[in-house]
Amino acid sequence: MKPPKAPKSEMHIVQLLPNLLTLAAICAGLTAIRFGIEGNFERAVKLILLAGVLDGVDGRVARLLKSESLIGAELDSLADFVNFGVAPMLLIYLWGLQDMRNEAWIAMLLFSVCCVIRLARFNVGARAGADVGENRKEKKADFFTGIPSPAGAILAMLPMYLYFLWGYRPTSQFADVTVCAWVVFVGLMMISRVPTFALKKVTIARTKVRYFMIGFVFFIAALLTYTWLTLAVCSLIYLATIPFSIRAAGRAPQPSED
Repeated sequence: MKPPKAPKSEMHIVQLLPNLLTLAAICAGLTAIRFGIEGNFERAVKLILLAGVLDGVDGRVARLLKSESLIGAELDSLADFVNFGVAPMLLIYLWGLQDMRNEAWIAMLLFSVCCVIRLARFNVGARAGADVGENRKEKKADFFTGIPSPAGAILAMLPMYLYFLWGYRPTSQFADVTVCAWVVFVGLMMISRVPTFALKKVTIARTKVRYFMIGFVFFIAALLTYTWLTLAVCSLIYLATIPFSIRAAGRAPQPSED
């Protein structure tokens, strides 16, 4: 049996690009916390969104460059927890839940714990090759199990989008309780067994690519021009797709147990 080859003493700089993107995402998430402390919540939320974009890009760049690594996987998981499990909750808490500190903090903790449980569950499944139903089902049936952490963070900040859109926030205790309940609901959905569409596996006919590209340009233009309205609408549309994903998953062939 031949001994394993020693790793090369040099590597191309471009192979570090995925990890650099992940580190950039972490910097965006941490800087979002800084802007949240300073009260600049709009810029803070935009940095969380930037972290989400970088999170979606780094893995694909790694596969494209064939530079996947164990340290890259660990960095990605840590970045997800910082950017989608910690930063959004601190922003929501600092933004409008100071009047009910104890109860609100419990809600924020629950969301963060749900996020880290989901990430741990996903990592275990990825390493074992067959999660307790999750990874196998995601790869086989084109569904995620529960809401992914980036989508969860974006959904959790929906009250902030509405605040930025309308320019005011109800100051009643009922409004604060509603925000806390919403955050807890999204957190529980992340660790649930509810199937949600995995958009990265959706295919499109070649004859319709041009229309998809036009739609994508329209979406980007809307996001840049009417940021908060676009995010609020997208969040509601995502929620509306969940019943359809449950129905589609029920019709999909179930993965074998062997």
